[in-house]
Amino acid sequence: MTTPSGLNFYIPGALLFLVACAKLPALLRNPRDELLRSVWVLLVVSTAVFWCCAVPSIAAFNRLTGVPNAAAPLVYTLLTVFSGSNISLIIRWSSGPEDAQKADRWSKRCYIATAVVIIAINALFLLGDASVERLRDLDTYYASTPFIREMILLYLAAHTTAAVTMTILCWRWAREVHGELRVGLLLIVGGYLLNLAYDALKFAAIGAHWTGRNWDVLSVTYAASLASFSALLIGAGFILPLLSQRFMHFWTPWRRYYQLRPLWRELREASQHSMGIGSSVRTPIEIRLVRVEADIHDGILTVSPHIDARIRSQALHAASKSSRSNDEAAATADAAALAHAVSVWRQHQAFATDPEERVNDHNETLGSAHTPTGLVRMSIALSSDVVQRFRHQAAVAESSTQ
Repeated sequence: MTTPSGLNFYIPGALLFLVACAKLPALLRNPRDELLRSVWVLLVVSTAVFWCCAVPSIAAFNRLTGVPNAAAPLVYTLLTVFSGSNISLIIRWSSGPEDAQKADRWSKRCYIATAVVIIAINALFLLGDASVERLRDLDTYYASTPFIREMILLYLAAHTTAAVTMTILCWRWAREVHGELRVGLLLIVGGYLLNLAYDALKFAAIGAHWTGRNWDVLSVTYAASLASFSALLIGAGFILPLLSQRFMHFWTPWRRYYQLRPLWRELREASQHSMGIGSSVRTPIEIRLVRVEADIHDGILTVSPHIDARIRSQALHAASKSSRSNDEAAATADAAALAHAVSVWRQHQAFATDPEERVNDHNETLGSAHTPTGLVRMSIALSSDVVQRFRHQAAVAESSTQ
């Protein structure tokens, strides 16, 4: 019925419990988020599966209830809920907003099927006679006992059906996506293929019992080991994309913030220095990023009368020889024209022009400044040889005119 006892159950269960606790605040903030709710339920059920399937837990539950093998329907119920939760989550996860109603219908059908199997498992246990406690080999020991036999076969049949369904759904979806999501789906596929092997070993051991042979080792030892490892793979497959998404949500703004710092420093004298207003170690990165971008655009607007289209054209010609793409060459040319304009502006801060004209000049000249990616490319390009050459050219030209 279960895998051997040990830390290989309690430690993964504890880790999943911590992840579930970490997800709880988000669920409380968004109680109507069906996907988030499905993820949290899956984490809680996974935790319960690991903790309750350990042999010491089974023995303790039997003693607590005073009913031999009372843990059997509990374990089968949890594993059935786990399978049903997986299918429901994959259905919701893989469905777009336009398929939300269809996903809801299929999820409800999955819940109904899961509930029917759970009710049948517990009813069959109550009808049967399992008076001899079996902590490890209940499947084969009661393989010929009326009602208990049907309970075992029903669980295995439902488990196999869920494994086949999940393998097909995840494999189809994995062929359409990339990155961490694809890796997570392939881990789930691997876990459910191990589940199918687990079911095959269980059926083989039960079939051998019916023919008078003793293949209990297939169920007690090999199938048990597969169950533990497959649960870890499935859990990792679901958690990996979620953790990756959370990490990227944290990492992306910080990465962009530091990528834009060279461009901000280039324009620091020409901007309004909003970065110095209310900034501290406790300032959220989103606010820091907005301030940096505001300073950059303000600085570009300030020096825009000095942006020379001819300088940009020359820089574009030079950058095209070493850049890996047209976008990179354009960003380098924009950065060179901007660095040149900043050098000129420092010498002519009294330069006056109509504000509307300045905006138009800037918009027509620095195309990279119009997109978030373009700004990052410009910031990175400031350290290039092309930009350094035109910055030096502007400094020499200004010193010669004085």
